[in-house]
Order: sequence, then C-alpha cells, then structure tokens
Amino acid sequence: MFEFNINDHKYKNIHMIGIGGISMSGIAILLKNNGYNVTGSDLSISETSRHLDKNGIDYVIGQKKENIKNPDLVIYTDAISDNNEELIAARSLGVPVVTRGVFLGGLMKNYKNSIAVSGSHGKSTTTSMISKILMNSTKNPTILLGGDLDEIEGNVHVGDEEILVTEACEYKGNIRYYYPSIGIILNIDEDHLDYYKDLNDIIETFKSYLKNQDENSKTILNLNEENNKLVIDSVQGELITYGQENPDADYNATNITFDEDGKPRFDLIMKDGSTEHFELSILGRHNINNACAAIISTLESGVDIETIKNSIQSYKGLERRMQLLGNIDGCKIILDYGHHPSEIQVNLSALAEHTKGRLICVWQPHTYTRTKRLFNEFVNCFDDADEVIITDIFAAREPFDPSISSKDIVDALVEKGKSAKYLPTFDQVKEYVLSDIKENDQVIVTGSGDSDHLAKMIAGISE
Repeated sequence: MFEFNINDHKYKNIHMIGIGGISMSGIAILLKNNGYNVTGSDLSISETSRHLDKNGIDYVIGQKKENIKNPDLVIYTDAISDNNEELIAARSLGVPVVTRGVFLGGLMKNYKNSIAVSGSHGKSTTTSMISKILMNSTKNPTILLGGDLDEIEGNVHVGDEEILVTEACEYKGNIRYYYPSIGIILNIDEDHLDYYKDLNDIIETFKSYLKNQDENSKTILNLNEENNKLVIDSVQGELITYGQENPDADYNATNITFDEDGKPRFDLIMKDGSTEHFELSILGRHNINNACAAIISTLESGVDIETIKNSIQSYKGLERRMQLLGNIDGCKIILDYGHHPSEIQVNLSALAEHTKGRLICVWQPHTYTRTKRLFNEFVNCFDDADEVIITDIFAAREPFDPSISSKDIVDALVEKGKSAKYLPTFDQVKEYVLSDIKENDQVIVTGSGDSDHLAKMIAGISE
C-alpha cells in the first residue's frame, strides 16, 4: 500500500506524467502549494494549463525519457500506456512510480475527514455542490474537482487538513484505493468497458471499495438506483439512503415541481421526519439526486441547514454541465459533458420538458470502445430530441477502429424513424445548425472530447 505524508516532504521532487488532465493538474497545484517541487509533461496544451502557469508549475509539452530528471516520486495518469518512454525511464530509476488513483488514495489519509463522490454520472456536479456549501460555511475544505467552479476560480482549493472533498472515479478500479470517511454512491452504470468486462465487474469493484471502509465511516447511497442496491451488503459503517418519492429512503425528496425554465423545487423529508424545502438554479430532475447527496454529506459534516439551503439555491453549476453558452436569434445554445447514453437521455429529458420549439442534440461520441459496446443504448437515448447531429468519434486514448463509426449510429437512428445527420467536421455542424435553428429552439452540444470548441463556434464565442 502506497503511503504519503503531505507534511514530511519525503518526496520533495515530484514529476507528473499527464499533468494537464483535470485531476492531475489539481493534484499538482495542491502539492505545489504544500511546498513540493512539481514538474510534469503532457502531449498538448490543455484548458487547465493556465492554472498550472498561474501556480508557477514547470511542465513540458511532449513525453520523452529526457523529461525524467531526478524525481523522488513519479505520478502518472491512467491514460499513459506501459510503453510510454517517459514512464519506462521513470520506472528504471527505482523511485516510487504510482498512478493518479493510487496517489490520491495515499493523499486522502492525510485528512481528518474526507468526502469522496463516486458513481457513473453526476460526480463533478455533486462534488462542486458540496464544495460550494463547505466554502460558504465556517469550514476551510481542501477540494479536488473534475471541472472549474467559480467560487474557487478553478478545480482545486488548498484548505486545511480537516476536510478533503474529491471525486472518486471508478475507471481502472481506482476507487479500490480510496478510504473516505464519507463515501457517496450516486449510481452504478455500464461504462469504461475498455477496462471492465461487464456491469457485474463494475459492481464487484464498488463492493471492494465499500469493504475498504471502517466501522466509523458513512456511505450515502441513492436508493432509487437499482444497481446501488446490489452493493449495500458490502457497506462497513453507517448506511444513509436517499431517493425521490421513495418512502424507504432515510431522506426522501417529494412534492417535486419545476419553474418555467425547468429548475426543480422540492421538499426533503429528513431522517428525523422533519421537512425542509429546497430550490435549485440548475436544470433537471436528475440534479435533485445530486443535491440530496450534497445536502446529506454536508449535514453529516456539521454544516447548518440554512447555509446548505442558500448555497444549493445559488449554485449555478460547472462549466460543461448543462451550461448555457448563449442565445442565437432566440435559440439557446447549451453545452454539456454527457458522453454516456444514460447521461444524454437524462439531459434531453430535462430539456424536452421545457422546450417550446425543437430540441436539437449535437453529439460527439467519445472513444470507439464506448460507442461500439453501448451501440444499442446510444441508438435509444435520443428519443426526446427532435433532431440528432453526430460528428466523428473522438478517439481519446484509443487507436482508430474501422469497425465502428458515427455514421453507423446515424443509420440506425434513421432506420427507427429519427431525424439524424452525420456531419463529420465541426465546420459542417456549425454551418448546418446556424442555417437551421429558429426562435424557441434549444441546441445541446454534448460529449467529453473537444466538443466544447464546437459549442463555442456555434454560440459565436471566440477562444
């Protein structure tokens, strides 16, 4: 088991391979602000590079063995392959070389309390809600986010060692290395199938994660999610459940309504039987679940209910999470990070309830593996859209796979009677959308690749 004491500086010089990633950059800034010498490399300049620059962190573009100088510790992102020459050079030195997930597990143990948000969908939103509440309280949390939050001017806040708030991603089984005092399980879905064999494999990983916890830990779990129920027997400490219109849950969201824009209002029947009213400033029924997890975890952390209510109501969301970019001739342009069929379906459902004109979905598929393994789910997740436009697949870490393409999805959608178009390039999509949209339409551009650039092109935002 990897151990890391943030205060003893045993590993004074730390090198990070893949430092530009959202999670890696946050860790880099945290380490730098705790007195470590941090260097790193990445394949290209990313949106997070400005945060690294602002914090005076040295990094290079390009990954080669010469980047490895004399580190005491090397951390690398899961996207790095074993044949990466920089990783090979690091391993040849005989110093500790660990993945981001292993390091985060070691880092977590430095904090008296830790809140880890896991689940296939909603991690960043829930974690940022929790962060906003804690920042508005008397606490001074340390925060590691998967997106930029205005309140902390980025994705990391270096607080004290009382509370650590972080996302706990299940990719490559990373949650097995985590030992939070409060663990949140939002949902468990079939994803990351380039690593996991199937859904059962994912469920077993969550069970292993829960068995890490001790008798003093707390697990906060959405009882409306059927797959979540399959891991309950593995909970080691206290189990706290929540749900929507679910009287079996410890906390039950009921009397749910929406304003004309689709922002939820709900009453939350608390564990003690009392009722509190909450209002959200972000769209979608699914965000009631995220809010419930944030409310419960911060209550359990000692935050008063009024601070929680005010923070939840003023929470405006993260970048790329149902983010309104602009309005073109009366048509709203919305950007979202959703890249799994469940996420896309939920977001479209939320928008469809309150769209007066047409709902147009522009989707950039992410990875060949996900597109291929979840083909049928993708074909069936666009039912609430009036029109679907699909660009070429964003390959990310994968080599080209000729056996699957975006056009295959479009053909299947057309066959089932859906209005769908394959437009491979961003320029083609922009030209078509701007020529077609009308007043009261809504366009959502979704995907976890570089589709944010496409959305900004459509909205007329220069970068």
